[in-house]
Amino acid sequence: MRTVNNKLRKNYRILVEINPDKTQITTLTNLLNKGFDFEFFTSVLQTKDGKIYNFIYDQGYMPLDSRKYIIVRKDI
Repeated sequence: MRTVNNKLRKNYRILVEINPDKTQITTLTNLLNKGFDFEFFTSVLQTKDGKIYNFIYDQGYMPLDSRKYIIVRKDI
């Protein structure tokens, strides 16, 4: 359990670093170079138009294409 929590915290820190505001676009390479692990997230949100975001607490991400990702912050 400690390993999972550590990976979630690392992923969260990476997303917050890249996305200090509400929305940011980044590359797959940038996420991977920082050590982001796509296997670990806390929830999934599907929008009305069918887009699927993976969330780590209040930070979510979704692929735009094979190389770009959008990162969003959900207001709590």
